[in-house]
Amino acid sequence: MDRRTFLKTSIILGGAGLTAAWPQLASATSPARPVPPPAFKAQVAFVKTEDRAAGVQKALELLNLDRIKGKKLFLKPNFNSADPAPGSTHPDTLSTLVKALQTLGAEQITVGDRSGMGNTRRVMDQKDIFRMAGELGFEAMDLDELAAEDWLLQQLPSSHWQQGFAVPRPMLEADGVIQTCCLKTHRYGGHFTLSLKNSVGLAAKWVPGESYNYMNELHSSPHQRRMIAEINTVYEPDLVVLDGVAAFVEGGPAQGKQVPANLILAGTDRVAIDAVGVAVLRHFGTTPEVSQGAIFEQEQIARAVELGLGVGSPDQIELITADVDSTAYARQIQEILLMG
Repeated sequence: MDRRTFLKTSIILGGAGLTAAWPQLASATSPARPVPPPAFKAQVAFVKTEDRAAGVQKALELLNLDRIKGKKLFLKPNFNSADPAPGSTHPDTLSTLVKALQTLGAEQITVGDRSGMGNTRRVMDQKDIFRMAGELGFEAMDLDELAAEDWLLQQLPSSHWQQGFAVPRPMLEADGVIQTCCLKTHRYGGHFTLSLKNSVGLAAKWVPGESYNYMNELHSSPHQRRMIAEINTVYEPDLVVLDGVAAFVEGGPAQGKQVPANLILAGTDRVAIDAVGVAVLRHFGTTPEVSQGAIFEQEQIARAVELGLGVGSPDQIELITADVDSTAYARQIQEILLMG
Protein backbone atom coordinates (compact mmCIF):
# COMPACT_ATOMS: atom_id res chain seq x y z
CA MET A 1 0.00 0.00 0.00
CA ASP A 2 1.30 3.46 -0.91
CA ARG A 3 2.10 5.56 2.17
CA ARG A 4 -0.49 8.14 1.09
CA THR A 5 -3.23 5.50 1.08
CA PHE A 6 -4.69 5.30 4.56
CA LEU A 7 -7.96 5.04 6.45
CA LYS A 8 -9.94 8.27 6.10
CA THR A 9 -12.84 8.67 8.50
CA SER A 10 -15.31 11.55 8.45
CA ILE A 11 -17.26 12.41 11.59
CA ILE A 12 -20.21 14.52 10.45
CA LEU A 13 -21.49 16.53 13.39
CA GLY A 14 -25.24 16.50 13.74
CA GLY A 15 -26.01 13.84 11.14
CA ALA A 16 -25.36 13.05 7.52
CA GLY A 17 -24.69 15.72 4.95
CA LEU A 18 -22.85 16.41 1.73
CA THR A 19 -19.61 18.32 1.57
CA ALA A 20 -20.30 21.16 -0.83
CA ALA A 21 -18.17 23.89 -2.34
CA TRP A 22 -18.49 27.30 -0.70
CA PRO A 23 -18.41 30.29 -3.09
CA GLN A 24 -15.50 32.71 -2.85
CA LEU A 25 -16.00 35.13 0.03
CA ALA A 26 -16.74 38.78 -0.61
CA SER A 27 -14.18 41.52 -0.09
CA ALA A 28 -13.18 42.62 3.40
CA THR A 29 -15.05 45.89 3.01
CA SER A 30 -18.41 44.15 2.62
CA PRO A 31 -20.73 44.43 5.64
CA ALA A 32 -21.25 40.66 5.58
CA ARG A 33 -19.95 37.74 3.57
CA PRO A 34 -22.12 35.00 2.08
CA VAL A 35 -23.53 32.61 4.67
CA PRO A 36 -22.47 29.01 3.95
CA PRO A 37 -25.42 26.97 2.63
CA PRO A 38 -26.84 24.35 5.04
CA ALA A 39 -25.26 21.48 3.08
CA PHE A 40 -21.76 22.98 3.42
CA LYS A 41 -19.34 21.10 5.66
CA ALA A 42 -16.08 22.67 6.79
CA GLN A 43 -13.53 19.88 6.91
CA VAL A 44 -11.15 19.90 9.86
CA ALA A 45 -8.32 17.37 9.88
CA PHE A 46 -8.14 15.93 13.41
CA VAL A 47 -4.95 14.06 14.29
CA LYS A 48 -4.18 12.66 17.73
CA THR A 49 -0.41 12.75 18.17
CA GLU A 50 2.49 13.61 20.45
CA ASP A 51 4.75 14.19 17.44
CA ARG A 52 4.25 17.63 15.91
CA ALA A 53 6.10 16.92 12.67
CA ALA A 54 4.26 13.67 12.00
CA GLY A 55 0.96 15.23 13.07
CA VAL A 56 1.25 18.23 10.77
CA GLN A 57 2.22 16.01 7.85
CA LYS A 58 -0.68 13.63 8.42
CA ALA A 59 -3.17 16.49 8.84
CA LEU A 60 -2.13 18.02 5.52
CA GLU A 61 -2.44 14.65 3.79
CA LEU A 62 -6.07 14.54 4.92
CA LEU A 63 -6.89 17.81 3.16
CA ASN A 64 -7.10 18.79 -0.50
CA LEU A 65 -4.45 21.50 -0.79
CA ASP A 66 -4.19 21.93 -4.54
CA ARG A 67 -4.65 25.69 -4.05
CA ILE A 68 -1.02 26.06 -2.84
CA LYS A 69 0.87 25.33 -6.06
CA GLY A 70 2.56 28.30 -7.68
CA LYS A 71 1.56 30.79 -4.99
CA LYS A 72 3.62 33.35 -3.12
CA LEU A 73 2.46 32.74 0.44
CA PHE A 74 2.41 34.82 3.59
CA LEU A 75 2.66 32.55 6.66
CA LYS A 76 1.47 33.97 10.01
CA PRO A 77 2.86 32.08 13.05
CA ASN A 78 2.32 32.86 16.74
CA PHE A 79 5.38 34.89 17.74
CA ASN A 80 3.57 36.99 20.36
CA SER A 81 6.45 36.07 22.67
CA ALA A 82 9.42 33.70 22.64
CA ASP A 83 7.91 31.44 25.32
CA PRO A 84 7.95 27.70 24.57
CA ALA A 85 4.90 26.15 22.93
CA PRO A 86 2.04 26.63 23.47
CA GLY A 87 3.26 30.12 24.40
CA SER A 88 4.41 30.49 20.80
CA THR A 89 4.76 28.43 17.64
CA HIS A 90 6.96 25.35 18.10
CA PRO A 91 9.92 25.19 15.67
CA ASP A 92 8.98 21.64 14.61
CA THR A 93 5.50 22.81 13.65
CA LEU A 94 6.79 25.75 11.64
CA SER A 95 9.60 23.90 9.86
CA THR A 96 7.36 20.95 8.96
CA LEU A 97 4.68 23.29 7.64
CA VAL A 98 7.15 25.30 5.54
CA LYS A 99 8.67 22.16 4.01
CA ALA A 100 5.22 20.71 3.32
CA LEU A 101 4.12 23.91 1.55
CA GLN A 102 7.28 23.86 -0.54
CA THR A 103 6.60 20.25 -1.47
CA LEU A 104 3.06 21.24 -2.47
CA GLY A 105 4.53 23.73 -4.92
CA ALA A 106 4.57 27.07 -3.10
CA GLU A 107 6.68 29.47 -5.15
CA GLN A 108 7.74 31.66 -2.22
CA ILE A 109 7.02 31.80 1.52
CA THR A 110 7.26 34.83 3.79
CA VAL A 111 6.95 34.19 7.54
CA GLY A 112 5.89 37.41 9.24
CA ASP A 113 4.52 38.53 12.58
CA ARG A 114 4.32 41.31 15.15
CA SER A 115 4.99 40.44 18.79
CA GLY A 116 2.63 41.83 21.39
CA MET A 117 4.66 40.89 24.47
CA GLY A 118 8.17 41.76 23.37
CA ASN A 119 10.42 43.20 20.68
CA THR A 120 9.55 41.32 17.50
CA ARG A 121 13.08 41.01 16.12
CA ARG A 122 14.36 39.86 19.51
CA VAL A 123 11.56 37.29 19.77
CA MET A 124 12.35 35.97 16.29
CA ASP A 125 16.06 35.85 17.16
CA GLN A 126 15.35 33.94 20.36
CA LYS A 127 13.26 31.46 18.38
CA ASP A 128 16.07 31.13 15.81
CA ILE A 129 13.75 32.08 12.97
CA PHE A 130 16.30 33.94 10.88
CA ARG A 131 18.64 30.93 10.89
CA MET A 132 15.70 28.66 10.01
CA ALA A 133 14.79 31.00 7.16
CA GLY A 134 18.27 30.67 5.70
CA GLU A 135 18.23 26.90 5.97
CA LEU A 136 14.74 26.35 4.59
CA GLY A 137 14.66 29.14 2.03
CA PHE A 138 11.87 31.42 3.25
CA GLU A 139 11.84 35.13 4.10
CA ALA A 140 11.48 36.10 7.77
CA MET A 141 9.71 39.44 8.21
CA ASP A 142 9.48 41.58 11.34
CA LEU A 143 6.26 43.52 10.79
CA ASP A 144 7.32 46.19 13.29
CA GLU A 145 10.09 47.16 10.87
CA LEU A 146 7.74 47.94 7.99
CA ALA A 147 7.60 51.52 6.70
CA ALA A 148 4.44 53.61 7.01
CA GLU A 149 3.52 53.01 3.36
CA ASP A 150 3.53 49.26 3.98
CA TRP A 151 0.60 49.50 6.42
CA LEU A 152 -2.86 49.83 4.90
CA LEU A 153 -5.77 51.17 6.94
CA GLN A 154 -8.94 49.06 6.90
CA GLN A 155 -12.29 50.75 7.49
CA LEU A 156 -15.11 48.24 7.83
CA PRO A 157 -18.85 48.97 7.97
CA SER A 158 -20.30 48.52 11.48
CA SER A 159 -16.82 47.96 12.91
CA HIS A 160 -16.10 48.27 16.62
CA TRP A 161 -12.70 49.82 15.77
CA GLN A 162 -12.95 53.59 16.32
CA GLN A 163 -10.39 54.50 13.66
CA GLY A 164 -10.17 51.25 11.74
CA PHE A 165 -7.02 49.11 11.91
CA ALA A 166 -3.92 48.78 9.75
CA VAL A 167 -2.59 45.55 8.24
CA PRO A 168 0.63 44.85 6.32
CA ARG A 169 0.78 45.32 2.56
CA PRO A 170 2.97 42.17 2.10
CA MET A 171 0.18 40.03 3.55
CA LEU A 172 -2.54 41.69 1.45
CA GLU A 173 -0.48 41.39 -1.74
CA ALA A 174 0.44 37.73 -1.22
CA ASP A 175 -1.25 35.11 -3.41
CA GLY A 176 -2.36 33.25 -0.30
CA VAL A 177 -2.20 33.37 3.50
CA ILE A 178 -1.31 30.45 5.75
CA GLN A 179 -1.72 30.55 9.49
CA THR A 180 -0.40 28.39 12.31
CA CYS A 181 -1.70 28.99 15.81
CA CYS A 182 -1.60 27.42 19.26
CA LEU A 183 -4.27 26.03 21.62
CA LYS A 184 -4.64 28.18 24.72
CA THR A 185 -6.67 30.49 26.87
CA HIS A 186 -6.05 34.24 27.07
CA ARG A 187 -6.17 36.02 30.41
CA TYR A 188 -6.08 39.56 28.99
CA GLY A 189 -9.63 39.67 27.72
CA GLY A 190 -9.54 37.50 24.62
CA HIS A 191 -10.71 34.47 26.64
CA PHE A 192 -9.04 32.12 24.15
CA THR A 193 -6.38 32.56 21.51
CA LEU A 194 -6.71 30.20 18.56
CA SER A 195 -6.89 31.08 14.86
CA LEU A 196 -9.09 34.19 15.04
CA LYS A 197 -7.02 35.72 17.84
CA ASN A 198 -3.76 34.86 16.08
CA SER A 199 -4.68 37.43 13.42
CA VAL A 200 -4.16 40.24 15.95
CA GLY A 201 -0.44 39.94 15.19
CA LEU A 202 -1.23 41.12 11.67
CA ALA A 203 -2.65 44.42 12.93
CA ALA A 204 -0.32 47.33 13.66
CA LYS A 205 0.23 48.55 17.19
CA TRP A 206 1.01 51.86 15.60
CA VAL A 207 1.92 53.03 12.10
CA PRO A 208 5.29 54.81 11.75
CA GLY A 209 4.80 58.56 11.90
CA GLU A 210 1.48 58.28 13.72
CA SER A 211 0.87 58.43 17.46
CA TYR A 212 -2.33 56.41 17.70
CA ASN A 213 -1.94 53.10 19.59
CA TYR A 214 -4.33 50.59 18.02
CA MET A 215 -3.50 47.87 20.55
CA ASN A 216 -4.33 50.13 23.48
CA GLU A 217 -7.74 50.63 21.92
CA LEU A 218 -8.18 46.88 21.42
CA HIS A 219 -7.20 45.83 24.92
CA SER A 220 -9.19 48.56 26.66
CA SER A 221 -12.39 48.07 24.68
CA PRO A 222 -15.42 46.16 26.01
CA HIS A 223 -15.75 44.98 22.39
CA GLN A 224 -12.27 43.39 22.33
CA ARG A 225 -13.45 39.92 21.29
CA ARG A 226 -15.64 41.31 18.51
CA MET A 227 -12.75 43.47 17.30
CA ILE A 228 -10.54 40.36 17.16
CA ALA A 229 -12.99 38.74 14.76
CA GLU A 230 -13.15 41.91 12.64
CA ILE A 231 -9.42 41.81 11.88
CA ASN A 232 -10.04 38.51 10.11
CA THR A 233 -12.22 40.13 7.43
CA VAL A 234 -9.17 41.34 5.53
CA TYR A 235 -8.08 37.90 4.34
CA GLU A 236 -9.28 34.37 3.67
CA PRO A 237 -6.75 31.70 4.68
CA ASP A 238 -5.61 28.98 2.31
CA LEU A 239 -4.77 26.87 5.36
CA VAL A 240 -4.84 27.03 9.16
CA VAL A 241 -2.79 24.60 11.25
CA LEU A 242 -3.47 24.53 14.99
CA ASP A 243 -0.79 22.94 17.18
CA GLY A 244 -2.56 21.47 20.20
CA VAL A 245 0.07 18.95 21.22
CA ALA A 246 0.32 21.03 24.39
CA ALA A 247 -2.38 23.46 25.52
CA PHE A 248 -2.90 26.14 28.15
CA VAL A 249 -6.30 25.59 29.77
CA GLU A 250 -5.79 28.52 32.15
CA GLY A 251 -3.65 31.64 31.89
CA GLY A 252 -2.05 32.32 28.55
CA PRO A 253 -1.03 33.59 26.15
CA ALA A 254 2.63 33.26 27.21
CA GLN A 255 2.38 30.96 30.24
CA GLY A 256 -0.35 29.05 31.98
CA LYS A 257 -1.67 25.74 33.23
CA GLN A 258 -0.55 23.23 30.64
CA VAL A 259 -2.09 19.91 29.60
CA PRO A 260 -1.06 17.39 26.92
CA ALA A 261 -3.92 17.76 24.46
CA ASN A 262 -1.95 15.71 21.89
CA LEU A 263 -3.71 17.14 18.86
CA ILE A 264 -3.07 18.76 15.48
CA LEU A 265 -5.96 20.42 13.64
CA ALA A 266 -5.90 21.72 10.08
CA GLY A 267 -8.44 23.28 7.74
CA THR A 268 -9.42 26.47 5.94
CA ASP A 269 -12.36 27.59 8.09
CA ARG A 270 -11.26 29.67 11.10
CA VAL A 271 -14.65 29.46 12.80
CA ALA A 272 -14.64 25.67 12.57
CA ILE A 273 -11.04 25.46 13.83
CA ASP A 274 -11.80 27.72 16.80
CA ALA A 275 -15.04 25.94 17.66
CA VAL A 276 -13.23 22.61 17.77
CA GLY A 277 -10.41 24.21 19.78
CA VAL A 278 -12.83 25.58 22.37
CA ALA A 279 -14.43 22.15 22.64
CA VAL A 280 -10.99 20.65 23.30
CA LEU A 281 -10.29 23.23 26.03
CA ARG A 282 -13.63 22.34 27.63
CA HIS A 283 -12.76 18.65 27.38
CA PHE A 284 -9.72 19.20 29.61
CA GLY A 285 -11.43 21.69 31.95
CA THR A 286 -10.81 25.37 31.40
CA THR A 287 -11.72 28.86 32.57
CA PRO A 288 -15.30 29.95 33.36
CA GLU A 289 -15.22 32.38 30.43
CA VAL A 290 -14.40 29.61 27.94
CA SER A 291 -16.68 27.05 29.62
CA GLN A 292 -19.90 29.06 29.77
CA GLY A 293 -22.66 29.02 27.17
CA ALA A 294 -22.84 27.56 23.72
CA ILE A 295 -19.57 27.48 21.82
CA PHE A 296 -21.06 29.46 18.93
CA GLU A 297 -22.16 32.14 21.42
CA GLN A 298 -18.55 32.89 22.39
CA GLU A 299 -18.07 36.49 21.26
CA GLN A 300 -15.10 35.89 18.95
CA ILE A 301 -16.94 33.07 17.21
CA ALA A 302 -20.36 34.75 17.16
CA ARG A 303 -18.96 37.93 15.59
CA ALA A 304 -17.00 35.90 13.04
CA VAL A 305 -20.22 34.11 12.07
CA GLU A 306 -22.02 37.48 11.72
CA LEU A 307 -19.26 38.59 9.35
CA GLY A 308 -19.54 35.45 7.25
CA LEU A 309 -16.04 34.24 8.10
CA GLY A 310 -17.00 30.60 8.49
CA VAL A 311 -19.63 28.05 9.39
CA GLY A 312 -22.57 29.05 11.55
CA SER A 313 -23.19 25.93 13.61
CA PRO A 314 -21.49 22.75 14.85
CA ASP A 315 -23.43 20.55 12.43
CA GLN A 316 -21.50 22.21 9.59
CA ILE A 317 -18.18 20.88 10.90
CA GLU A 318 -16.78 17.62 9.56
CA LEU A 319 -13.89 16.10 11.50
CA ILE A 320 -11.59 14.03 9.29
CA THR A 321 -9.41 11.40 10.96
CA ALA A 322 -6.94 8.79 9.76
CA ASP A 323 -6.67 6.26 12.56
CA VAL A 324 -8.67 4.61 15.33
CA ASP A 325 -7.19 6.68 18.18
CA SER A 326 -7.91 9.96 16.42
CA THR A 327 -11.45 8.85 15.63
CA ALA A 328 -12.17 7.95 19.27
CA TYR A 329 -10.78 11.30 20.45
CA ALA A 330 -12.75 13.18 17.79
CA ARG A 331 -16.00 11.57 18.93
CA GLN A 332 -15.45 12.90 22.45
CA ILE A 333 -14.93 16.42 21.07
CA GLN A 334 -17.95 15.98 18.79
CA GLU A 335 -20.17 15.41 21.83
CA ILE A 336 -18.97 18.64 23.43
CA LEU A 337 -19.54 20.61 20.21
CA LEU A 338 -23.08 19.34 19.90
CA MET A 339 -23.94 20.25 23.49
CA GLY A 340 -24.34 23.83 22.35
